[in-house]
Amino acid sequence: MRHLALISGADANHTLDALFVNAPLRDYGLRPRTNDYTLPVLGMAYIATYAQRAGFNVGVLDAEALGLGIEETAQIVNGMAPRWAAMNLLAPTYEMSARIADKLNPQIALMVGGHHAKAMPDRILADPRMRHLKALVLGEGELRVAALLEDMQRRRELPGVLWRDPLIGSRAGGVADPQTSGQMLGPDIDTLPYVNRAFLPQDPYRAAPTPADRRLAASRGSDWLTAGAAHGHLEANIVGSRGCPYNCTFCGAAFSANPDVKIRVRSPRNIIGELDSLHDQYGVTAFRFVDDLFLGAKRVIDDQMAAFTQHRIGERYVWDATGRINVLDRCTDQELGTLVANGLREVALGIESGSDRILTAMDKRIDAEMTERVARRLVAHGIGVKGYFILGFPGESQEDLDATVRHIRNLWAIADQHPGDIRASVFEFRPYPGTPVWQTLIKNGYNPDELLAYGDVDLTQDGADESMRQRDEFNFSVGIQFGGVPLDVVRGTLALLTREQHERNHSGQEAAA
Repeated sequence: MRHLALISGADANHTLDALFVNAPLRDYGLRPRTNDYTLPVLGMAYIATYAQRAGFNVGVLDAEALGLGIEETAQIVNGMAPRWAAMNLLAPTYEMSARIADKLNPQIALMVGGHHAKAMPDRILADPRMRHLKALVLGEGELRVAALLEDMQRRRELPGVLWRDPLIGSRAGGVADPQTSGQMLGPDIDTLPYVNRAFLPQDPYRAAPTPADRRLAASRGSDWLTAGAAHGHLEANIVGSRGCPYNCTFCGAAFSANPDVKIRVRSPRNIIGELDSLHDQYGVTAFRFVDDLFLGAKRVIDDQMAAFTQHRIGERYVWDATGRINVLDRCTDQELGTLVANGLREVALGIESGSDRILTAMDKRIDAEMTERVARRLVAHGIGVKGYFILGFPGESQEDLDATVRHIRNLWAIADQHPGDIRASVFEFRPYPGTPVWQTLIKNGYNPDELLAYGDVDLTQDGADESMRQRDEFNFSVGIQFGGVPLDVVRGTLALLTREQHERNHSGQEAAA
């Protein structure tokens, strides 16, 4: 019964057709987690929802959200004895996934997918810990996973499904019908059901009030805004599109790493339908768009905002989204004002570096001056900015690192003069297989085994204990110095900037109180 209580979305009265397992970022049986919130596994929930609509009894075991160890995760899967266990493979957590797979009962068929599965299928098929693997699914899995649950033998007719031939040990794959393979690999996302939030144990969630919430409540005075500013909104994560037209060299979503992915944007009507559904069902009043394109293409922004204005979204909800700096740079002040009127609170931007030389190496199509210009305009309109930064990128010098530190402090100074806030989230560079920079590193002689040797790093040793608490689950490294700056300097700088951001957050909360 305890095992069942940890599984989300399943029908307890029937045998599980599939248990979708999100592996922990590290083995929490060895060192307990310190972060209370993790990002929801939206991709996994999409697949589970589609399978459920097709008539299968499925559940999600989010070992990361639950803080489970390797041994306990495997025990739960074996205890539930589903027909299939399904795992989403990511480079930093592949070892965790493989160790769990190694402990599964042989009667349980295993399927895997995800960025790492797509980037290194032969390596995974050859891993003896994946000996129960019956299907490796490349790319978007909704339709093909449901077909596999119906009949494993259908894998022979499914595009992008691989397995290891049990007799000769070589790779085998489905032979697809050209009439249906396109839809199987890239379904019309407007036809997919809205995600069943029963599969997401931490979404919707109650979020802490933000400075933007307080500003909106003060300026508009509506009851729901005032409640959100006082107690925090009930928030949900949402995806507005699939695919990315950009080729940032470090990113797993880069178009050169995903030539098979057709870029698709959900219709405004479909998105607004999900917003209203989440509000009606759960009382959600705040949303976070986590895809790359919602504020990453001018045409998409124009289409979505016209519909948001028509349906008076800004009078009913607030929302955050990821955005592209070069696209927002082309927006007029009137268009930024429309975003605010339609409920935009914060934009997450991949700023990455303050060095134009490194930005060119990353193929970001921006420079530091453009970032500061866009950030100034956003915060002047009261829109918050969350900036992501990468330290230790291949080829980065001390001068480049110093430029990033100055850049972050310049952005903070800009925020101090305007109503919007700017938050910096800083990470150590991690190489992901399949990305453009991975290919460059391999050509330059790096060993793939060493590039995949991820380990968690405890940055609290740098004296930033409290500021590191909410970052504990994101500090991963392969322990290689890729640029001209020693790793201890990179990590010390990361801890310094994180501590400064933590202090800014704390002082802002005190001022608001």
